[in-house]
Amino acid sequence: MSVERPWLDQYPAGVPAQIDVDEFPSIVAVLESAIASFRDRPAFANLGKTLTYGEIDTLSAQFAAYLLGELKLKRGDRVAIMLPNCLQYPIATFGVLRAGLTVVNTNPMYTARELRHQLVDSGATVLLVLDNFGDTVEEVLRDTAVTKVITTGLGDMLGAKGVIVNFVLKYIKKMVPEYHIQGAIRFADTLKLGRKHALPTIDVHADDIAFLQYTGGTTGLAKGAMLTHRNLVANMQQAAAWVGTNVVPGQEVIITALPLYHIFALTANGLVFMKFGGLNYMITNPRDMPGFVKELRKVSFTAITGVNTLFNGLLNTPGFNQIDFSKLRLTLGGGMAVQRSVAERWKKVTGCTLIEAYGLTETSPAACINPMDLAEYNGAIGLPIPSTDACIKDEDGNMLPTGEIGELCIRGPQVMKGYWQRPQETAEVMDADGWLHTGDIAKMDEKGFFYIVDRKKDMILVSGFNVYPNEIEDVIAMMPGVLEVAAIGMPDEHSGEVVKLVVVKKDPSLTAEQITAYARENLTGYKRPKAIEFRTELPKTNVGKILRRELRDEQAR
Repeated sequence: MSVERPWLDQYPAGVPAQIDVDEFPSIVAVLESAIASFRDRPAFANLGKTLTYGEIDTLSAQFAAYLLGELKLKRGDRVAIMLPNCLQYPIATFGVLRAGLTVVNTNPMYTARELRHQLVDSGATVLLVLDNFGDTVEEVLRDTAVTKVITTGLGDMLGAKGVIVNFVLKYIKKMVPEYHIQGAIRFADTLKLGRKHALPTIDVHADDIAFLQYTGGTTGLAKGAMLTHRNLVANMQQAAAWVGTNVVPGQEVIITALPLYHIFALTANGLVFMKFGGLNYMITNPRDMPGFVKELRKVSFTAITGVNTLFNGLLNTPGFNQIDFSKLRLTLGGGMAVQRSVAERWKKVTGCTLIEAYGLTETSPAACINPMDLAEYNGAIGLPIPSTDACIKDEDGNMLPTGEIGELCIRGPQVMKGYWQRPQETAEVMDADGWLHTGDIAKMDEKGFFYIVDRKKDMILVSGFNVYPNEIEDVIAMMPGVLEVAAIGMPDEHSGEVVKLVVVKKDPSLTAEQITAYARENLTGYKRPKAIEFRTELPKTNVGKILRRELRDEQAR
């Protein structure tokens, strides 16, 4: 069955049906083009310090030269980067890519268990970590293939001010724990050592893996999506073509509050706005909403990306409505469903329509985006972007007609190469015709707009982060006092959903407080249960499989 593309008739003026995937052979080529065109323009700003494109060029080249000249890394070796939004992130990331290596984006908030799995699974041999999380690295290091750890403080790239920042974080706010990692080197020292080596010409290929981007696993373990340079360049080209009529090259300032280690900000902010010669104004701790609003007052920004919870948080923070929004032309929401009430309030306060987009880690991430000239929130996830096909399939893999509900499937140059060292799981989501089966239940209207109806899997979406019940259950089930456990999503005003546990006790004295404490030790914050219910038994199928859907249905009644 051929793919009909009614969405093409809905494309805004100037948006092409296809993009040139081959204009840039790699992310490195995009960076070099931006440096050539915008060398003296600001590229990244954080905590009062700004680096130009020329400075990013120099510093990332030094880091690349260190990795190749001092550590003797070879093409395709994996380097894990465990940083929040700070100036070290773009320097290191572009350095790794310029050296022909692969970035393993690592959530700094990982527990030891989660970090151990990702480092072991990826085979990373080098790890760059912020001091604040050094103790977690120290705990797992001996179990991994990591041979060199690079450490850095949040203030290390800020000049004289940085000394004060580091002092306050360590001694006043007590946010930097004591840790000791044998043979670790400071990030600033890697740059000095890199200056001793000339950076060789590295031929980075389109099919080289640029990022191992980990995403929650249905088996309870995170999988590394292999995102090639071609995947990310394609998605950058697609998104750039979509928003291009709304931006002025060399003049854009985008607020980057979502972490750059997350695929949404990595592509939408880091790559798309780099192509346009824009400034990424990085927010290190967006959870500090008063501090975030204070930062927004300092900068005349033209664009912002975020998830529903972030926009909702800003709208409910005193002083946000007094910010100057006169230059704001683009607000892009993704990662989770944008709520109508939030979108409407955003438009009222800022004068800018909150445009909803849809994507997955596996699609680098953008697959559908609403038109930039959308007058108001429409409840759709948008139209398939240039060079992208989307369709609705039934359980037998047959394409369904307009209006029918089934599984949303995506095909395009942004779809991942597969899951790292997991051919079976790759085959389960990518079919012989190149369609990625998203696991989301959706429908398409006659104009080609897509709408998410439900989730095929039991995934819980907390503030844009995927949480898989199997992982939560596996962890909690390890508690001696737990007999059975089921994890389900529970609606939440702030984060869309939160995790709820339904537990059958083995030890009658087991308390919710004990489970909460155990979860705090073994699960990242967004994965921890916010509600715990005890029962004498869980609903099951006749073969003993726990019926999570029945638990969800009970909760909804």
